[in-house]
Amino acid sequence: MVVIGAGQAGLSSGYHLRSSGFDFAVLDANPAPGGAWQHRWPTLRMATVHGIFDLPGMHFTPPSPDEPAADAVAAYFAAFESKYGIDVQRPVAVTAVRNAPDGRLLVEAGNSTWTTRALINATGTWTRPFVPYYPGQETFHGRQLHTAHYRGPAEFAGKRVVVVGGGTSAVQLLVEIADVAATTAWVTRRPPVFRDGPFTPDYGREVVAKVEARVRAGLPPGSIASATELSWTPQLLEARERGLLLRRPMFDRIVPDGVQWRDGAAQDVDVILWCTGFRPALDHLAPLRLRGSRGGIVVDGTRVVADPRIHLVGYGPSASTVGANRAGRAAVRELRALLAAPTPV
Repeated sequence: MVVIGAGQAGLSSGYHLRSSGFDFAVLDANPAPGGAWQHRWPTLRMATVHGIFDLPGMHFTPPSPDEPAADAVAAYFAAFESKYGIDVQRPVAVTAVRNAPDGRLLVEAGNSTWTTRALINATGTWTRPFVPYYPGQETFHGRQLHTAHYRGPAEFAGKRVVVVGGGTSAVQLLVEIADVAATTAWVTRRPPVFRDGPFTPDYGREVVAKVEARVRAGLPPGSIASATELSWTPQLLEARERGLLLRRPMFDRIVPDGVQWRDGAAQDVDVILWCTGFRPALDHLAPLRLRGSRGGIVVDGTRVVADPRIHLVGYGPSASTVGANRAGRAAVRELRALLAAPTPV
């Protein structure tokens, strides 16, 4: 068995594979434990993280609220790997998964290959930041960057910044940057929706169901974050009082010195920060031709309908910390049944 990726979903899968007695290899492209968390911006502190769900069998004890999330979660993941003897091979960047002549799968990474009867893919989205195209984008004289490349507010000191996106990351970075920037603007395609009540289990299931419906229909999955309303945290309540959450509709085009709306209104801008999400990192699965006519991979639970040897965890409805844990357990349960079945003659 091969698991690709050693973030929350991959480590959860490894835990359940070991508990079930499987021989398996975990391959991870990152240089160290921590999954995508190790690449988060240094100013993301535990105080502003929504929450870290425990990996199976090991409680996450929250450190100081001022601890960088990248350090805290990476240390937790490293301790988990050590405790349960999950030997992650890294850095191993898988470039392709193909059908082998004997009916198994061939996993390729540089000059190295692995053969396996089944595969758990847990590659997440961090390596595929999404930036939408707007007319004139290539003419912009300023700087454009994505959330994935944000390293903190200091580099925006004295700049005129527009933050694009309606998710949690967008508002967090907007608030950070506003303390040092000359001006900030916040634009979104749709009016943001703020949630007054608590994030209840019922609401969580409702959000997951929306994403799952897209996956079952064969559409590219929307993210859990995009389906989740913004919560009124103490940080955002303060930002509202400061007048920082004055959202504007999405601009129509980009001009050399800034952005312009359909009605002709314009704003001079030095920096465009695209907080526009990510796409699943699945290019290495392209040789298997898993995508359907509607652009997505149809998944039943974690199982790819077109090829039950492949399970996607941390994809679509399981692309959250709690969802990834449950998906790892479900994938192993289904694969145990699949591999125990007699091979057709």
